[in-house]
Amino acid sequence: MKKKLTALTLAVAMAATMAGCSGSGSQAETEAAETTAAAETEAADPAAEDESTEAASEEAETEAAAGELKTAQEGKLVMVTNAEFPPYEYHEGDEIVGIDAEIAAAIADKLGLELVIEDIAFDSIIPELVSGKADFAMAGMTVTDERKQSVDFSNTYAKASQKVIVQEGSDITTPDDLTGKIVGVQLGTTGDLYVTDLEAEGTTVERFSKGFEAVQALSQGKVDAVVIDEQPAQVFVSQTEGLVILDDSFTDEEYAAAVKKGNTALLNAINDALAELDEAGELDAIVAKYITAE
Repeated sequence: MKKKLTALTLAVAMAATMAGCSGSGSQAETEAAETTAAAETEAADPAAEDESTEAASEEAETEAAAGELKTAQEGKLVMVTNAEFPPYEYHEGDEIVGIDAEIAAAIADKLGLELVIEDIAFDSIIPELVSGKADFAMAGMTVTDERKQSVDFSNTYAKASQKVIVQEGSDITTPDDLTGKIVGVQLGTTGDLYVTDLEAEGTTVERFSKGFEAVQALSQGKVDAVVIDEQPAQVFVSQTEGLVILDDSFTDEEYAAAVKKGNTALLNAINDALAELDEAGELDAIVAKYITAE
């Protein structure tokens, strides 16, 4: 306010000076009068400038809000997965299908974005998120403290167990019997993380790029057991003669989507979408579509 009154005083003084030098009706006098009028208007309505500033601020906030949810590709939602993990993600011809693929499509639809699924090695998923090349991951990924150091996880959308697959007649009858054995796992999976802890007790861990490769090694007698998620374990065993799943779980865990650490806007959007899908019963319907038998 003090600055505005000072401007008004200077404007009046300038007008008087110019009027004395040039006489009435001069262009200088007219310009001075206009300056004075403008200053008077501003002084009379100090809220005008505040309203203008507030309007500009609101416009900026609106633009910022609209740009909060930024994705790797404009108009698209890029998901990374490892499509070797039925029934959560696997290839059906040229298409990637499964529980995670359908849930991801439903999330993208709610966000008004086109879903793009990229199939990569499981142990490359987190680096892809950290680099910003992908927006999120759904890959039957279990929430662990180690992974939380690199990514943020959504709310749980499915629960699962790590199961032990062995040949029929094996002397491995419980997870405790894995000590000192050769155990096959898929590289970078939760099974890999947990079985690695057994190495200190004499267990040998054989890591494979794909789950079915580990199961194939078991069938050929190259490993003594395979530790893998329950649902894929059921699929693999149903497709391979002579293999069984132990009754006791190796671990119990929860699946969630992962985003780059600190990407709160996307994380909240995914959580909101999952909540809506869960409330509508769509999550259960998708899971039931792929898991129909014990």
